[in-house]
Amino acid sequence: MNILIIGASGGIGLSIVKSAIKHYQNASILATYHHHIGFSHLNVHWIKLDVTNENEIKQLSKTVHDVDILINAVGFLHSEQHKPEKSIAQFSHDLFDKNMNLNTLPSLMLAKHFEAALKASTNNTFYVVLSARIGSIKDNNIGGWLSYRMSKAALNMAIKTISIEWKLKLPHCCVMLFHPGTTDTELSKPFQKNLPKNQLQSPEFTSESLLTLIHHSTPSDSGRFRSFDGTDIEW
Repeated sequence: MNILIIGASGGIGLSIVKSAIKHYQNASILATYHHHIGFSHLNVHWIKLDVTNENEIKQLSKTVHDVDILINAVGFLHSEQHKPEKSIAQFSHDLFDKNMNLNTLPSLMLAKHFEAALKASTNNTFYVVLSARIGSIKDNNIGGWLSYRMSKAALNMAIKTISIEWKLKLPHCCVMLFHPGTTDTELSKPFQKNLPKNQLQSPEFTSESLLTLIHHSTPSDSGRFRSFDGTDIEW
């Protein structure tokens, strides 16, 4: 079995790598990073990747003949220079572009260049992209965070559309959007203090929830937007 985890140096991404080692003991795991980390394992091969660079994604795809599970765990919410907008008055092109370039476009480029590798596998395959409930239009009742919301809503539309195309071209592939819940990572730290009690999850809980969901899914589940608890999220 071949597993490719994009954004594996992040809080959730690294935990997915560790869970995959446990769940798929004989798997070959290719994990990409932006900032190098010190974790190593015999079954894990690390490679540096800029997910905003399509040529780098294309070159990586040429080294992978077939893949059974492809997970994109890359995500952006804030930086020292960029904070989520509380109102339209705070909207900026720079923040919007940053969100789209990291939260939306990489998943399209991964689908474009790894379609052949997913098709080459003789097993049921999975293309799983981490999204967020905040990208649900139906669930938007409080507003705010314009750029992040839009990037995730656009991501959801893109992955849903790809799932429809692949039902004909890759009928053995399950394309899935995954809402990880609020997980204790650097991405969520500035916003943790106002969380209700027991709502913050560990990265281990999130990654185990994801791999359990994959284990219990089939190609007939393709195109669904799933929460960490297995429930479906409205678009």
